[in-house]
Amino acid sequence: MKTTVTIALLAASPVAAQQFSLPQGCEGYLTIQTASCNVSHHFICDFDAEGEQRRATLDEEGLTYVGKINSEAEWVESFHLRSGHTEQLTSSADRMMMTDLLAGDVDTWDFTTSSDEIGDSQYVGFDQLTGESVVIDGVTLLRTEYALTAFDENGEETWRSAGNEFVHPEWRMFIGGTSTYTTSNGTFDSDDTPVEFIFPGEDGFLSVNPKHGCGVEMSSFDASPLIIPAAN
Repeated sequence: MKTTVTIALLAASPVAAQQFSLPQGCEGYLTIQTASCNVSHHFICDFDAEGEQRRATLDEEGLTYVGKINSEAEWVESFHLRSGHTEQLTSSADRMMMTDLLAGDVDTWDFTTSSDEIGDSQYVGFDQLTGESVVIDGVTLLRTEYALTAFDENGEETWRSAGNEFVHPEWRMFIGGTSTYTTSNGTFDSDDTPVEFIFPGEDGFLSVNPKHGCGVEMSSFDASPLIIPAAN
């Protein structure tokens, strides 16, 4: 199903078009324009399980990411178009649970994914509410801090990340913020803070054109091949 959905998105949403077309059976409910020259579309498909939702993200060059989460905001599957790899959740020693985060202010997690292209990966970390709420474009969000470490199938660390993000309890998802990544190539920063929340019927809903932070000289680091569970 993940491959079918990704192919449908690629076929239905050429960058030359002005509006992103969703696959048949899917309905969009939110578009987010971020500070990092990305635009993300959040949608629900009638062929998915209850509580599951999907996200498609585009930059100036087109579609970069398609992913699915469940009602606990667990990452279920993801396809990274730049690197060409797909990952699927296979097991969890400690599940990612939004319910636990909202009830107790902190949630730890330790889960494993499989990928035909890069093999198994393990992700260990936490999300924690900071106690702050912020309003961006009329939407109230809860601020979080997070940290994660990624390991390959041999148990060797491949990269790590830490930073501050946001959570929306009713939407049951995390929203990107500011992060620092450390890889074998060095340490790099990113800012995926939301700037605009656009709803059905509003100008810019399902737009394929990112608006903010474009044309600014950015770090040479490309985080798109990395799985960032907190930002689903």
